[in-house]
Amino acid sequence: MKRLKLVRPDAAHEAQVMACRRVFLERRENFAGCAGLEDVESYAEWLDFENRLSKKYGDGYVPSTVLLAVRTEDETLAGILEIRHRLTPFLLRYGGHIGYSVLPSQRRQGCATEMLRLALQECRKLNLARVLLSCDKANVASARTIAANGGALENEIEDDVGMGQSGTIQRYWIDVE
Repeated sequence: MKRLKLVRPDAAHEAQVMACRRVFLERRENFAGCAGLEDVESYAEWLDFENRLSKKYGDGYVPSTVLLAVRTEDETLAGILEIRHRLTPFLLRYGGHIGYSVLPSQRRQGCATEMLRLALQECRKLNLARVLLSCDKANVASARTIAANGGALENEIEDDVGMGQSGTIQRYWIDVE
């Protein structure tokens, strides 16, 4: 596995993030933890997270920290993640505190496990003692990633909002401290 670091998006990452967007759109992938990357046409528009997302979600908006996972050896983008600072009723049921996506070219190399490990360190800085993560029941790789980082399955619920493919969402809690 390549070593990763989490960085805040800036102008230096524009080409890689927009290339990620194209790949995900072409493959019809889920943009989990990508702060609405699928909804924008430009990088500048995407970077305006708070303004754009607060308009989109209104009273359901939750401040979040958006980070890029880049390989330390060559600054290649491996994935994108979002840490939500609190939970709304919707996030408590379906989405959780942390969402993340790994680029297809970086999968099966331990990137998701490392990204989540690093995200949990960021959660400590945000004084989040316990965080919720969710995944589609059919996404066995995500379930393994969450378990590898201390996730304990609380329950499975019906996916009545169409977030996944199996019709079932698994909800995991991780004690951060």
